[in-house]
Amino acid sequence: MSSITSLSVQQLRKAAALKEKIQSLEKELAQLLGSPAASPASPAPKQKKFTMSAAAKAKISAAAKLRWAKVRAAKTAGKPAVKKAKGKMSAAAKAKLSAKMKALWAARKAAKK
Repeated sequence: MSSITSLSVQQLRKAAALKEKIQSLEKELAQLLGSPAASPASPAPKQKKFTMSAAAKAKISAAAKLRWAKVRAAKTAGKPAVKKAKGKMSAAAKAKLSAKMKALWAARKAAKK
């Protein structure tokens, strides 16, 4: 079977006329038989897209938030909330670190020159 792009204008017109004739014959046959014949050429009717109201969305959202709140509450109920003490540096340690860093920076500065 040849591609539709390689057909001439006359061939395309003839094909369109034949298709219309086939459809009319199928329609006539369906009337004679008394039942609608499922024609493959006709597209299936589109189904209506399901939409949810804003109230329904809010209700679902609230229920989900409540469920997650219960899960989080159950997690924290098992463990006591203990804050880890922040490590504090003594004044002597700060002075020692400061002197060490000043010596390091002085050495780097001297090495550049």
